[in-house]
Amino acid sequence: MAVQSARMWCQQGLLLAALGLIPGTRAGACTSAAWEASATSHKAPLIWKNRDTDSLVSRMVFVDEKPYKFVGLVDDSAPSGRIVYAGINERGFAIFNTVAYNLPSVAGEVHDLEGAIMADALRTSSSVADFERYLTANLGPDLGAQTNFVVFDAAGEVFIYEVHNHGFEKFAGREAQGKRMINTNFSRSGAFGKGAGYLRYDRATKLVDDLGDKIDVASIYNRLARDFGHALVSAPTLGELARHDPATPLWYASVDTIDRDSTRSAIVFQGRGPGDQGELATMWVMLGEPLTSLAVPVWVEAQAVPAALSQGKVVPLLAQSLRLRRALRPLDGGERDKYMDLSLLENSKKTGILRVLREAQEDIVKRTDSFLKSRHTSLELATFQSALAEEATLVLKRLADGAAVPEDRPRGATDADRMPRGKPARE
Repeated sequence: MAVQSARMWCQQGLLLAALGLIPGTRAGACTSAAWEASATSHKAPLIWKNRDTDSLVSRMVFVDEKPYKFVGLVDDSAPSGRIVYAGINERGFAIFNTVAYNLPSVAGEVHDLEGAIMADALRTSSSVADFERYLTANLGPDLGAQTNFVVFDAAGEVFIYEVHNHGFEKFAGREAQGKRMINTNFSRSGAFGKGAGYLRYDRATKLVDDLGDKIDVASIYNRLARDFGHALVSAPTLGELARHDPATPLWYASVDTIDRDSTRSAIVFQGRGPGDQGELATMWVMLGEPLTSLAVPVWVEAQAVPAALSQGKVVPLLAQSLRLRRALRPLDGGERDKYMDLSLLENSKKTGILRVLREAQEDIVKRTDSFLKSRHTSLELATFQSALAEEATLVLKRLADGAAVPEDRPRGATDADRMPRGKPARE
């Protein structure tokens, strides 16, 4: 890709939006959190996001740009890497966002360019300080932001920037209570009670408080990203599910929950420990609804992304996750896909998928931790990440086969054919 100016990249994102080439997103969705290094098990910063969007199909890309290469999560309709919804570059700068509906928005100004901003920041920013300079230089009616950007860099600190077209507020993880910050779809600097996601914020806060300083990648995926509990309404426990006969569906509406019908991926960035320039920062990627998928590591230093996350009309790992999703959410039409059959997760016949997914996730994380104890070449990194992605795909395939979900649906494609096209994605 040729070097582009920041303005040109944003103009291209706006053009795609105007042409309706970026899929739309339902409002009020994403859930995220950020932990300062001292608040995690490995003493390295962690930031996590469950991405909620109407864009069912996504993939990973490696963008060979200048000055900085990066890996990023993109929608299938815009795979060039000029619009990115989470990513990390070769200097260790990582970023994702959650839209904040209580930040100022002026009618007639540019909006919905958060994906283009993040792609441009990954290409041009070597640090959080660079990103702040980028924001300052581009403030104005054409910025196109109403969002919380969550970032860290190689220095090992985490920050949230609450950004609108005409200003921003910055919050540091080291200054937050418990050295961690939780985000949904409102901002701290905006009007309280406005925006969205307050019930998800309450649920995530409780789960994070319960985990204390035992936060690591596996616990984020197994205890947070896959959580279907509710802040106000009691959900069945796994013990209760284990007594349920799977011959009878157990319907449950995932409304105002962390894992929900609109959750399409879950990303975790594991940074370097403060002052430790020898470690690699890792982007953990889970394509698909967390209750039906597995996360695997990706490194920009590998100079590539695994084929299981990047190749094909629907990438292989996501294709198997979508098969499982059809078993979890078999009802079509209207709001019926909000309801999932919890007997698929755990049941009295011990055929539930959740235990398998949790154990497989812990195994993937442990093997990755062991692998990273020594230094590796780009080829070794690429080989390892591809092998894990292929293994994860096979685990999901076996589970989908066991749930008797056909490889090819009668309609001849995936759920992606039902998804709307139009507005640029917001999250």
